[in-house]
Amino acid sequence: MDRLSTLLTHFGVNAGTFHSGAFCGTTAFDGHQVSGHMHLLKSGEMSLQLGDERDQLLSEPTLMFFPRPYRHRLFATDASDTQLVCASLTFDGGAGNALAMALPDYLVLQLDQIPTLGGTLDWLFNEAFGEVCGREAMMDRLFELLVIQLLRHILTNHQQTPGMMAGLADPRLARSLSLIHDTPSKAWSVAELSAAANMSRASFAERFRSVVGQTPVDYLVSWRISLAQKRLREGKSIALIAEEVGYESPSALARAFRRKIGVSPREWAQGGAPR
Repeated sequence: MDRLSTLLTHFGVNAGTFHSGAFCGTTAFDGHQVSGHMHLLKSGEMSLQLGDERDQLLSEPTLMFFPRPYRHRLFATDASDTQLVCASLTFDGGAGNALAMALPDYLVLQLDQIPTLGGTLDWLFNEAFGEVCGREAMMDRLFELLVIQLLRHILTNHQQTPGMMAGLADPRLARSLSLIHDTPSKAWSVAELSAAANMSRASFAERFRSVVGQTPVDYLVSWRISLAQKRLREGKSIALIAEEVGYESPSALARAFRRKIGVSPREWAQGGAPR
């Protein structure tokens, strides 16, 4: 069972490196960008302000991960000798897609806390501070690889708040969630999903709601609608989307979409609601 590959097939990440090298002064991100960010402090010191919180001094090599737009500020002085590498991160389907929304607002981790990323970080830093041709393209791909490795780390090493990632981290629920993700067009019943989890229906339903924060049926609908939103962004017709995500007709999809999002698929695609 692969808990991440299907998610990344639907909601892959694209990185764009925009800084590598010495850093001084102030750079602010107002949270209104269309992308998330990853910053890697290789050496030196810098201050990080998250939202309206106080500045925190970073003096060890550190990873700062923002899967969605989030207000934050970076600051360093000339004397700090700060070496920083930064990239924007855009998940397929927009910042409101199921994977991005399942992640915490931010993670700030010292690099020695995430040893499984060590080889990729070394490779990325060698590219960032070298002069080899193709370095920017290589760095973009390495940032994307870092995100995948970080998702693995989140699943295996972090206590989760209720949501999709918590469900995928739960050994008893992960298979049922993966079945929904792999085959959203199937009319999954609680009995089928509980059998996959090797649990009774009542125990499964209770645990699913506690860990994921939704009933299994609500989660199936949410996953289908998230996929529908991605397909609408890609310009697919509602008829084709309805068949792909498990609705018998475009009108059935439209009803489910309106109940979940508040507007019709067509209105949403035309910008009638925040994405």
